[in-house]
Amino acid sequence: MSLTGASCHDEGAGVSAPEGTAVVALAGAPNVGKSTLFNRLTGARRQVGNWPGTTVEVGRGLATHAGTSYDMIDLPGAYSLDPMSPDEALTRRLLIDVADDERPDVVVVVADSGRLARSLYLVRQLRETDQRMVVALTMGDLAERHGLDVSVDALSTYLGVPVVMTDPRHRRGRADFLAAVDRSLRSDPPVALPRPASTDEFLAADERFAWIDAAEDAAVERIALSRVRWSDRIDRIALSPVVGPLVFLAAMWAVFQLTTTVAAPLQDALDWFFTGPVTTAAVTMLGWIGLDDTWVRGLVVDGLIAGVGMLLTFVPLMAIMFALLALLEDSGYLARAAVVTDRLMRAIGLPGRAFLPLIVGFGCNVPAISATRILPNSRHRIMTALLVPFTSCSARLTVYVLVASIFFPDNAGTVVFLLFVVSIVFVVVIGLAMRATLWRSLGSEPLVIDLPPYQRPTLALTASVTWLRLRGFLQTASGIIVATVAVVWLMQSIPVVTGYSFGEVPVQDSLYARSAEAIAPVFAPAGFGSWETTSALMVGFVAKEAVISSWAQTYSAEDPTATGEAGTLGSFISADFEESSGGHTSAAVWAFLVFLLAYTPCVATLAAQRREIGNRWTAFGIAMQLSVAWVVAVAIFQIGSRL
Repeated sequence: MSLTGASCHDEGAGVSAPEGTAVVALAGAPNVGKSTLFNRLTGARRQVGNWPGTTVEVGRGLATHAGTSYDMIDLPGAYSLDPMSPDEALTRRLLIDVADDERPDVVVVVADSGRLARSLYLVRQLRETDQRMVVALTMGDLAERHGLDVSVDALSTYLGVPVVMTDPRHRRGRADFLAAVDRSLRSDPPVALPRPASTDEFLAADERFAWIDAAEDAAVERIALSRVRWSDRIDRIALSPVVGPLVFLAAMWAVFQLTTTVAAPLQDALDWFFTGPVTTAAVTMLGWIGLDDTWVRGLVVDGLIAGVGMLLTFVPLMAIMFALLALLEDSGYLARAAVVTDRLMRAIGLPGRAFLPLIVGFGCNVPAISATRILPNSRHRIMTALLVPFTSCSARLTVYVLVASIFFPDNAGTVVFLLFVVSIVFVVVIGLAMRATLWRSLGSEPLVIDLPPYQRPTLALTASVTWLRLRGFLQTASGIIVATVAVVWLMQSIPVVTGYSFGEVPVQDSLYARSAEAIAPVFAPAGFGSWETTSALMVGFVAKEAVISSWAQTYSAEDPTATGEAGTLGSFISADFEESSGGHTSAAVWAFLVFLLAYTPCVATLAAQRREIGNRWTAFGIAMQLSVAWVVAVAIFQIGSRL
């Protein structure tokens, strides 16, 4: 199978497969454990990139077994080869609508043992070709718990292809799985099953479902359970139209409360480490080589250490939040959140499935916008992609926590949670406004979603998911943030008045400060019109994490003790808000936080929007986000300062 031309960007170790390596494609419905299996097979050595000629991303990695390598491809989730979205269209294209020499050497259909029917339709369609196949059964322990006994041998005999039981969550069955793939590669392709006799798509589907029923009858033994399953009892509460939303909000409050509470002492320790030993060591080393009194000191100490070091103090906070969200995801709860919010989604003209990209947006807006491809309707995709930036991503979380810890130290977790709720309100209100103006005829669709079974989260899987997401945060810090810090330092080193040389100008007389001062009056009605705050928002347009690093650089340049005394940064920020708000600090802080939440997340999000919905809608989104952010921030301050 040729992959020439794929424009991949590395998202992991990115181990490339040697020339001639067999290509193994993983296919299957959503929530069957396909991506978990992929990560276990490849050891998370994963590349993600757009397939040639499409905007759809696929995962790719290298798996090895007994000295043999396999080029693994993680295809988008698909219930069948009848595409209903761009993701499913790509899956069909790669498995069916290509020349024989472009197809994968083996297709692995991953199936949930407890819900075979939803996976066997795809199996049946692929069996109508001569494609080499392996069926990988997951979640066998949960199937047994639900009274289902699946015979691997009987199912393999009926399907006519190898079937293997695997448990990627608990790291079991990897060797057996790859051995089955190897046997399939060495065997002749299976004889294709006859296509349905009828040309009518509904009658053809009926024929395939009859075949699926026969397969289940042959391979699955059902054991009657004498009592109501505990998962059903939980779902009665979690999916309740009244209690369900309250449970969801309570779960998210707990996530933010635990995140801010547990991370605080770890952040303090890292802050001491960077502002103390690291800064002292850097100054000492620069003195040894004669650069202590040069511009190099400003770049290293006031730029890199102050900026990047302050940002890195938030690594524990990110790790804790990612771990808690991974626990909710692995337990099967987050899929229930889509059901709980279905009524709300339909009110703004979106299907319940649109909640899935939106919930991804609370981690990062970029993959959330990419995830809009699961929506079959183009107008639904555009509307969801415009709403995603109003979901409060983890990059903004770092700024929330810093500001909340300064101004509301005893209630930081609750403040962050309230911003999460405000984010949801923005999505709903703006969605209603767009439906009433832009898409009056936009109709919603009923939610069709497979709920994964509740399961006990595993430490290994939670740690793996947490590390993958944390690594993305660190890659940002080591890439775009370092570049942003360097640009900010450069602008702070360029004088705009006579009498100063490069690198020795007071920051208030630098190009950086004067640029921010030109924009600062725009934010005066919102109560945070100081150039220090305005400049941070300017830098935040590139990446929200950079708000913190720019503040650290600015106050370090204003007063060198800002990088040498714990808590000094907070006192500078507090003083600025006190002065710019005329004493109405709380109102100005809330206005700032809401503006930060609503305005354009980062340039990476804009690039993702441009790729998915085009230049025109991306420009519309920028204008909408800035307008909404400014109007709401001004309203909050003007009202709050009068109360």
